[in-house]
Amino acid sequence: MKTTETGTLTAAAAEASAERGWRKTDTIWMLGLYGTAIGAGVLFLPINAGVGGLLPLIIMALLAFPLTYYSHRALTRFVLSGKKAGEDITDVVEEHFGAGAGKVITLLYFFAIFPILLMYSVAITNTVDTFITHQLGLVSPPRVLLSLILIIGLMMVVRFGEQMIVRAMSVLVFPFVAVLMLLAVYLIPHWHGAALETLSLSHASGGKGLWMTLWLAIPVMVFSFNHSPIISSFAVAKRAEYGEEAERKCARILACSHLLMVATVMFFVFSCVLSLSPADLAAAKAQNISILSYLANHFDVPVIAWLGPLIAIVAITKSFLGHYLGAREGFNGLVNKMLHSRGKTIAPAKLNRITALFMLLSTWLVASWNPGILDMIETLGGPVIAVILFLMPMYAIHKVPAMRKYSGHISNLFVVLIGLVAISAIFYSLFR
Repeated sequence: MKTTETGTLTAAAAEASAERGWRKTDTIWMLGLYGTAIGAGVLFLPINAGVGGLLPLIIMALLAFPLTYYSHRALTRFVLSGKKAGEDITDVVEEHFGAGAGKVITLLYFFAIFPILLMYSVAITNTVDTFITHQLGLVSPPRVLLSLILIIGLMMVVRFGEQMIVRAMSVLVFPFVAVLMLLAVYLIPHWHGAALETLSLSHASGGKGLWMTLWLAIPVMVFSFNHSPIISSFAVAKRAEYGEEAERKCARILACSHLLMVATVMFFVFSCVLSLSPADLAAAKAQNISILSYLANHFDVPVIAWLGPLIAIVAITKSFLGHYLGAREGFNGLVNKMLHSRGKTIAPAKLNRITALFMLLSTWLVASWNPGILDMIETLGGPVIAVILFLMPMYAIHKVPAMRKYSGHISNLFVVLIGLVAISAIFYSLFR
């Protein structure tokens, strides 16, 4: 009898230990979160962050982890605060703030993510077209056909479901990080002291001053490390897997993912900045090209010229897939709320097919059109991202009973301040 009881207790302890441990699914989601955040924006971050000098860049590196971790953890907690398992962010917003506010925030959520999805559809078409003509030396294919093939290829991954999207991003992370780190190491012999001359307040952003430089650079950091589109799907999946333990598990996965983000990205950024002069970075910004394109031209290195487009393709693909989850969630929420107001419903599978068709047609049309207003769309989407990622969860902590247990932490004030700075700086850039 005692032996049986001992064996049962041992088995129970082993099971509890396994529950507290790290699962394979946790690794997949950690890399999926990384894959959504670390995309095409990283290829412009060294230019935007480094052009202001080395001192602001050092401060931004110190802010990178708390800025990313506390904001995304708060949004995850907000999604997990819903009463029913399986509720995504659009459902939780309606539960906490009412049907009217739910429709407004769901609309904002969709329009914060959908323009970025369109941007990536254009970016991948342009990048592949450039690779075909410059690196392969072939004739540029018809843009309408090329964009259709690329979008269909991405949608084929989407067709296999959320788990396949996350797995695809997890796999794509490895070559992306490996090449990014190899490039950063390759640049080490080219480091020189020109960047060290900017270690003063007067050199910050060409004399604008340290605080002005940081103020204008924070939106760049927010956008470059943003992976809010996948947070809702992440929280829902982990709640289904871990139940009451989901919040603690999610926080741990986010911390590991964000440490990986900050370490790899900032090493790459510093390596690029230290290998170029402030004048070089200003020239790259004026040319409106990625850091890889500028490095290839600056050092006349064929390997960078070949690897640059391939890295960009992988980066854009990862970001497209991650943002698709958020855009689909927002579109589905809008349709469901519109139908519910009329007393109607639609099967989730059918709605996903309708959403997929809408995404395919819209991204294909915009990629074929190749508009020149995508920078403005991205800038206009920035304030909405800041509102949803930084301010809404903090507002919920004070207004929603299920969130009040997270009140009283200094990290909350930090998140609010960063959100307000990001919004004000973006508006300054728009109207200056």
